[in-house]
Amino acid sequence: MELNVYLAGEIHSNWRSEIKEKAKSLQLPIQFYGPMENHDRSDFIGEEILGEQPNAIFRDDAASSINNLRTELLLKKADLVIALFGEKYKQWNTAMDASAAISQGKPLILIRPEGLHHPLKELSNKANVTVESVNQAIKVLSYIFDKE
Repeated sequence: MELNVYLAGEIHSNWRSEIKEKAKSLQLPIQFYGPMENHDRSDFIGEEILGEQPNAIFRDDAASSINNLRTELLLKKADLVIALFGEKYKQWNTAMDASAAISQGKPLILIRPEGLHHPLKELSNKANVTVESVNQAIKVLSYIFDKE
């Protein structure tokens, strides 16, 4: 069995690489997907495809429609979603992706530090598993494949 896992969350740190490297070192049969990690490309994909927009609002709207399409398709392909909430960035996209996963009936592992327990309590209650670190999420993934 191979799992398709969508990694939802901020694109400013290397948490996705950490999960991918740890899964690979454990030889877990997982294919990972996620949002466009090149921040500039994500922000300007609308203009790259549709041409120059008249202002920042139109530029953001054009990019978000294309990014939302990408996310919707990859979330539908996912067997499992891991959503990471860190303390540094505003994470509306992460909340939106985690909520979409829940509404689609996708199993969800929520990673959030203890300090975000209160603001994420409802979302955490809907997730299948809530952990506080990438290492704990990897242990959950590894357990899925344990035979004993």
